[in-house]
Amino acid sequence: MHIFQVVIDTNIIVSALCARNGAASKVLRLIDSGAFDIHISIPLVLEYEDVLKRGKFDRWWTFQEADDVIDYICSIATQHKIWYLWRPYLPDAKDDFVLELAIKSQATYIVTYNTKDFKSAQALGIMPITPEEFLERLEKKHE
Repeated sequence: MHIFQVVIDTNIIVSALCARNGAASKVLRLIDSGAFDIHISIPLVLEYEDVLKRGKFDRWWTFQEADDVIDYICSIATQHKIWYLWRPYLPDAKDDFVLELAIKSQATYIVTYNTKDFKSAQALGIMPITPEEFLERLEKKHE
């Protein structure tokens, strides 16, 4: 059985921690289930850390909790070194490193709430997908 290869955008991690009963949170809880593989790179992990440690989120989690989440993701995910750049490719150049990771890891999906920002990734065979859509595809796959 083919296992989905996935890159999880930072906005999913933030949403998962802010709304712990939402679809993003369910995706995060499933990362070690074997239902799919997640992929990371140093730039993505650094972005996770930068965003999760912004002061505006300190009412939801501490820096230590942010570190714990990131450490857990790093312990589960497959890490990739990116040796080539596809820049600029996306409308928001800050998203290009996520696309580069998706290309390197041969990801099926980029799970994100910013699907429109990754729309041109479809030409490369990578589908930007919301957590809700991703969970539906996981369910259909396991029926």
